[in-house]
Amino acid sequence: MFRIGVDIGGTFTDLVALKDTGEIVNIKVPTTPKNPSIGVIDSFRRFIKDSDPKDVELIVHATTIATNALLGQAELNLPKTALITTYGFKDVIEIGRQRRAELYNLFFKKPKQLIPRKYRFEVRERVDARGNIVEPLNVDDVRSAIDRVRSEGIEALAICFL
Repeated sequence: MFRIGVDIGGTFTDLVALKDTGEIVNIKVPTTPKNPSIGVIDSFRRFIKDSDPKDVELIVHATTIATNALLGQAELNLPKTALITTYGFKDVIEIGRQRRAELYNLFFKKPKQLIPRKYRFEVRERVDARGNIVEPLNVDDVRSAIDRVRSEGIEALAICFL
């Protein structure tokens, strides 16, 4: 039996299969940034040339593509994305923090924002740490945000409430 881990990286997609006997199979194929699934499919095609898919008991998937994009280390063609978040928090993803690789570099260039400010929409709502509703979800705010998402031709939507 095999346990498989697949990691889609910015350059390569890696498949590592661990057999219950301790044998390890490593497969490395190029990543296609515009369609990361291609690397996963290609790595599995290579794996099943020498192994029976029925012998796979677990598949674990990971990717660093999103992380690299967040860190500005990958120039990806991302879909036009909007964010709907709790009122007062739309700039949290952009506000600088003191934990960064080049804290004292006066010429440090901030990574490009994944979601431009004009595509970040606020909704009045609030839930406390115990799950109690502090401020009920304002449905009119949600409708307004969705109307803007539609009118702006947004292709992907992230929702992050407190």
